[in-house]
Amino acid sequence: MSKSPLSEPLTLRLPLAVLEDIEKIAAASDRARSWVIVRALKLYLAGEGSDILAIIKGREQIATGDVHDMDDVIREIEAIVNSKAA
Repeated sequence: MSKSPLSEPLTLRLPLAVLEDIEKIAAASDRARSWVIVRALKLYLAGEGSDILAIIKGREQIATGDVHDMDDVIREIEAIVNSKAA
């Protein structure tokens, strides 16, 4: 299995309590601190981060005119519901 390409090194400051927890988790799981941090960031990006990225994408779609009229969407939904009920 090939590894993902890596970025340039990144410097960041953390609250000491956060760093202490990261170090405890890394030691307990026999992993590097960077592994713990990357995993935490991936989980963030999969949750709240993906919501933010979806909003950004939606705004870009609106700016480029890639939109659907709400009345048309409602009519399509009603047509689907009505055809299923019949």
